[in-house]
Amino acid sequence: MANICPRSRKQLPCPRQAFARSLAGRYGSLFTAFDLIDEENRLFYLPIAGGPMVELRQLGDSLIVDGRLGWGRELTPVQGGIRVRHTIFPSFALPKPKPAPDEWNGLIGEYGRDFATIYILEKDARLNALVHWFDYIPLRKISRNVYEFPPSGLYDGEHVFFTRDAQGVATEVRLGSVVLPRRKLGGTEGPFFHIHPVKPVDVLRREALLAKPPAETGDFLKPDLVDVTTLDPKIKLDIRYATNRDFLGTPVYTEAKAFMQRPAAEALARVARKLENQGYGLLIHDAYRPWYVTKIFWDATPPDKHRFVADPGEGSRHNRGCAVDLTLYNLATGQQVPMTGHYDEMTERSYPFYPGGTSLERWDRNLLRRAMESEGFTVYEFEWWHFDYKDWRRYPILNLTFEQLSSDAPGKSFQ
Repeated sequence: MANICPRSRKQLPCPRQAFARSLAGRYGSLFTAFDLIDEENRLFYLPIAGGPMVELRQLGDSLIVDGRLGWGRELTPVQGGIRVRHTIFPSFALPKPKPAPDEWNGLIGEYGRDFATIYILEKDARLNALVHWFDYIPLRKISRNVYEFPPSGLYDGEHVFFTRDAQGVATEVRLGSVVLPRRKLGGTEGPFFHIHPVKPVDVLRREALLAKPPAETGDFLKPDLVDVTTLDPKIKLDIRYATNRDFLGTPVYTEAKAFMQRPAAEALARVARKLENQGYGLLIHDAYRPWYVTKIFWDATPPDKHRFVADPGEGSRHNRGCAVDLTLYNLATGQQVPMTGHYDEMTERSYPFYPGGTSLERWDRNLLRRAMESEGFTVYEFEWWHFDYKDWRRYPILNLTFEQLSSDAPGKSFQ
């Protein structure tokens, strides 16, 4: 029987796929270098000098280009590198990228329509255009608002003209006679993502408090929820759902606390200690969530955005105390680290493999993911900030309020 992920219903990686993913990294030097990129259990080849990203598959002990954009080229792993035909490209570790120049920040973004989108992003200290969702093309600066494509490839030396507003943010880009407006991703114009709830939150709250979680059967572990900040004082909290800075624009939590099942909380503390060596701390936005809040979120969210909220009919990993929403902060400055999209943003920028933004944003996003994975957490396929602990199936859905969790009354029940 195929090994199927119970959440996404996707086939999980087999040992051969794990072999291929272990090769992800950068190989070669200067403009002959290329990346092998692990993305959703698939491996891709991307040349640093620009070009299409093509899929690789395992062929015996080697890899072969085998995708819609190319086929036939064979890559053979050797000690410390990869052989492509007769040339050996050594592997090397990428240093932490520097921040992108301020001049580019107003240009980085998405332009066009759903069926024809161009991403302007920073990659390897160069401004790039990602066209047709697979072709990375470095741009050469002509002036502050004018760049040009290289003299080869799809656009062969064509100029790219940006129009900026008074704040220096580009409102559109022109390629030849084609004008592509900046894509305004709904709810992301400010620092916090918001939606218009389907029904008033007060009404949904009353309905959710009267409802009951789904009945479950099974031999569950006894819950042991602990405050994660008691395990590591450097773990900081920014519990958005206790404020009006959440996606509903109104508080739904009565307390700004973060609880998790003890094994998950202890694993999170180990992640925090690992990241501390690199100058980072963990900033938690959400952990345990009462079931009735999951119902509020589902009922408030338009159906086309339901991939970003859990179905109360199945319960959330948050309800089991085995999920955490979090990001990084800089230990030296205390400032939150910028990522490719806002927390709780219900757009493609929230995907763990979203290609846009800057090299530093993607590097930090991947650092968080790798650190969490090293301690038994798995990232949710639609949210770079959401991680599920490996044993979430062993705990029941809970509907305890934060007042109940904070109470020291004897005989407190977790059921």
